[in-house]
Amino acid sequence: MNKRLNSLDAFRGLAILCMVLSSSIAFGDILPAWMFHAQTPPPTHAFNPAIPGITWVDLVFPFFLFSMGAAIPLALHKKVDELPFYRIFIQLFSRMVLLALFAIFTFHARAWVMEKEPSLITYITSITGFACLFLMYGNWTAFVKKQKAIAIKLFGLLVAIGFLCFYSFSYGKFSLNKSDIIIIVLANMAFFGGLIWYFTRHQPLWRIAILPFVMAVFLASKEEGSINHLLFNWTPVDWLYKFYYLKYLFIIIPGTFAGEWFIKESKIKNGKVVPKKVMLSIAVIASALVAINLWGLFSRALEINLLLNLIGCASLLLLSRQVKENSVLINKMVTVGAYLLLLGLFFEAYEGGIKKDYSTYSYYFVCSGLSFLTLLSFSLVEKLGYLKPIIGFLASNGKNPMIAYTAGNLLLIPLLKITTLSGQLDAMNTSAFIGFARGIIFTGIVAMVTVFFTRIKFFWKT
Repeated sequence: MNKRLNSLDAFRGLAILCMVLSSSIAFGDILPAWMFHAQTPPPTHAFNPAIPGITWVDLVFPFFLFSMGAAIPLALHKKVDELPFYRIFIQLFSRMVLLALFAIFTFHARAWVMEKEPSLITYITSITGFACLFLMYGNWTAFVKKQKAIAIKLFGLLVAIGFLCFYSFSYGKFSLNKSDIIIIVLANMAFFGGLIWYFTRHQPLWRIAILPFVMAVFLASKEEGSINHLLFNWTPVDWLYKFYYLKYLFIIIPGTFAGEWFIKESKIKNGKVVPKKVMLSIAVIASALVAINLWGLFSRALEINLLLNLIGCASLLLLSRQVKENSVLINKMVTVGAYLLLLGLFFEAYEGGIKKDYSTYSYYFVCSGLSFLTLLSFSLVEKLGYLKPIIGFLASNGKNPMIAYTAGNLLLIPLLKITTLSGQLDAMNTSAFIGFARGIIFTGIVAMVTVFFTRIKFFWKT
C-alpha cells in the first residue's frame, strides 16, 4: 500500500482527540458520571475498582491501541521482505526506546511537575520543552540534508538530557520511574506487538495461540514460587518493562489482523462492487453497537444489552454474507468483530463486571470487537464518500498523534496561564453544557495546532 490508510488515520485521530477531550472537560459534579472513567465517578473522582461498567472515555485507549496494532503490518510488510531480522529488531527496539524517552520527557516538562506553584518562567520552560520535541522527533530529513537532520536531533536530545539531569523538580531529583504510563504501555506494545507479528506473519494462528499463555501467566501470577509468578514479576528495567503491560496484547494482536486484511483488500484488482445500501447498513449497525454497549454496560442493563447485541451481530453477519465474495475485508472484520464482542459480553460477569481499571478480560474482548466494527465503519463511510470533511479532519490529527497528545499540556495550558485566559476557561464550570463546551474549545485548539503541522507535512516520528 503506497498511500496511507485514511480511515485508520481517522480512527486514530478520533481516539487521540477524545483522549484530549476527556482530560479537558469540567471536573466535579457538573457533568454526569458517564462523561468520565466509570471507575472514577463524580463528584470526587476517587478511584473505585469495585464499580463495573465502561464509558466512552474507557474506549479511547483501546481504540488507540487497536490502531497501533493495525499499523504494524502496514508499516512493516514491505520491509520484512527486504531487510534482515536484526534490522527489523533494531527498528522496533529503537522505537520502544524513543517512545520511552518521549514518555519521560513529556511528563517532566509539564509545568505542574516542574514546580508545585508554576511561575512565568516555569510555563516558558514547558513551552520550550514542546519546541525541544520538534528537534528530537521532527521529520527533518524532509526539509534538510540527512547530516543536518541528525545534528538537529542530537542537539534536541542533548537539551532534553540536560533538562532532565539538572532541573530541580518539585518532587526532588529526576527519576526514570516518573513517566507518562500511557506512552510506556504504547512503547511496550509497539515492540512486542511488532516482534510477535514478524514471527507469525506467515502463520497467524500462532499469533492467537500466544494469548492463552499470556492469560495463564496472569491467572496464576499470585502463586508464589510458580513459573507464572516469576515471569510476572521479573523485569530487567522496571521503568521500561513489566509483564503487566502485556495484557494489552489482547487488543494489539487483534489489531494486526485488521491491518493484514486491509493490505489484502488493497491488492485485489477489479473486485466486485459492494452495494452502497449494504455498506451503509453495516456502517450504521456497527456504529450503533458502540452506543448500545456504552449505554447497556454503564447502566448495567445487561440482559437487554446482550439481546440487542445478538440482534445487531446477527444482522451484520447476514449482511456480510451478501458480500462475502465481493469484500474479504468486510466479511472478516464483521465476523471477528462480532465474535470478540459477544465473547466479551459472555465474560462480563467474570472479575466483577467489565472494567477498564483494573482491566478485565471482558474489557479486552469487548473493546477489540468494537474496534473492529468502528474501524470498518470509518472505512465504509470513506468509500461511500460521506462525511469527507470530518474524516479528513480526524485523519490529519491521526497522522500526527504525538503532537496532538502533547500540545495541550506543553503548549496550550502554559499559554493560557501566561495570558491569564485560563481563568476564563476555568470559569466555564457553571453547567453541564458549558462544562462540556470547555473541553470542546480546548480540544479544538489542540486539533487545529496538530492539523497545521500535518498540512505543512511536519510530523513527529519515532
